[in-house]
Amino acid sequence: MSIFDRFRLDGKRLFITGGSRGLGREMALAIADAGADVILVGRDRDNLDRTSRDIVELGRQAVVICADVSQMDQCESACRRAISEHGPIDILINNVGGRRQNIPTEDMPLETWRELVDLNLTSAFVCTKLVGKAMIERGAGGRVINIASINAFVAGRGIAGRHYETCKAAMVQFTRAVAVDWARYRITVNSICPGGFMTEPNIRWSSLHPEVIDSFRKQIPLGDFGPPEDLGPLAVYLASDASRYMTGASLVIDGGYTLQ
Repeated sequence: MSIFDRFRLDGKRLFITGGSRGLGREMALAIADAGADVILVGRDRDNLDRTSRDIVELGRQAVVICADVSQMDQCESACRRAISEHGPIDILINNVGGRRQNIPTEDMPLETWRELVDLNLTSAFVCTKLVGKAMIERGAGGRVINIASINAFVAGRGIAGRHYETCKAAMVQFTRAVAVDWARYRITVNSICPGGFMTEPNIRWSSLHPEVIDSFRKQIPLGDFGPPEDLGPLAVYLASDASRYMTGASLVIDGGYTLQ
């Protein structure tokens, strides 16, 4: 067997939230390129359809589920539909999330906090609970990949909205705890902690708060933000047999930003 064969995902199926654009899209395309079929979940039907077409062009099957997973009823419905109609699911990527609000802690409305916690953390719990339980019951192992952030470890500078740091730190510890629980089922649970990637939200932030983005860029030892496609190979690694002895890990990919 070639070492590259251990990265193949033929016959596997991915369920990914926020898979229509940005880092989610790039991970979905990379995992499809490695051989897996993909269930894409997101709010934007046009972007979902575009990513679905690109996956089909890679020779893989793609299913689109249009849902806002920050709404727990829609999140649960999307998971149950995927399991019952398109299962079994071998790989779960909890990708959806975002800062969205630049509101200082002292001014953050409680309702806004709860909405953003649901987006960034509770959605991952619901998907992990439902999709992961189906993996356990199937008895064939599986992969769970949680997309956290370097803001699990360092605060964003020059920007508020501390729901984001809070949720991403919780995501890292959720990853570690569930990894302990599910190791006996041969389900690995790992997280990816991206730094600065020039996704659509960061492009938007750069127009609204250019000083924040410029300062961020200057503190990256490798000199610039990463292109979203650089996250794809790491997702393939964690989804594949190549990472079968890794669980509970949180892998930072940030151009060296957190080294300083």
